[in-house]
Amino acid sequence: MSQVLMAKSEAAVPSDVSTVVQYALAEDIGDGDRNAALVATNTSARARVIARENAILAGAPWFDAVFAALNPAVTVRWSCADGQRLRADATVVELEGPVHALLSGERTALNFLQLLSGVASATHEYVERVKGTDTAIIDTRKTLPGLRSAQKYAVLCGGGVNHRFGLFDAILIKENHIMAAGSIDAAVARAREQSPALFLQVEVENLTELEQALEAGVDGVLLDNLATHVLARAVNMADAHRRRFRRDIVIEASGDISLTNVREIADTGVDRISIGGLTKHVRATDFSMRMYTE
Repeated sequence: MSQVLMAKSEAAVPSDVSTVVQYALAEDIGDGDRNAALVATNTSARARVIARENAILAGAPWFDAVFAALNPAVTVRWSCADGQRLRADATVVELEGPVHALLSGERTALNFLQLLSGVASATHEYVERVKGTDTAIIDTRKTLPGLRSAQKYAVLCGGGVNHRFGLFDAILIKENHIMAAGSIDAAVARAREQSPALFLQVEVENLTELEQALEAGVDGVLLDNLATHVLARAVNMADAHRRRFRRDIVIEASGDISLTNVREIADTGVDRISIGGLTKHVRATDFSMRMYTE
């Protein structure tokens, strides 16, 4: 195992890091790195990764796993931990070991770092905009295929909160489900019958549907693409229902959320705001690796 000399973020590291890294390495290296073969196999080198812009760091476990898979002799020393703020031109991590491993792992390791730091940085921007409210910024299932656990980890590093992981750990009844089932009541009743222990949420597009969902006894409502003044009314309706039945209901807003309007939406009193763009509209953070042979 490569030596990692700094503790990582408090966010739980997903269990599939090694599997994802092995797939990424196979995708890039195939049956052999023809470029690294140009350098003598007994050469050792040092390298450092530099952040070229301000960012929130995420992706260290995947970065570590790349070099651990290529050669256990590679030593990795971090200057900061996932979830911490990076300043432009700061050295993020230093490496030392066989040059073939450093050359072969460079692109794959940086790909993970730039993608996940980009997700964390975008999340952090939204979290900062709603600071001072009780509203959480949460992710969605709109993730890159095969990288869901990694991107959701990055959201946590940026200060966000994870929504359900997939179709198995919570139920979100959306427009097509309602249409297929016949009504909100019918969809909710069937969900309660089949999966009584799961969190049950219904997406609504107007106040009439909201009232139907509340009367059906859901655990949460997703207010989709509602104007701010309508959101405020919806929050009041849900609050009244909470008081009347003495039960909690999670109020979530989603749809057409941006840095421009997220604070206004949070100020309506919603519990959380889900933003698909955190993981699907990714702007990678700029990193570069500089190598020095011994």
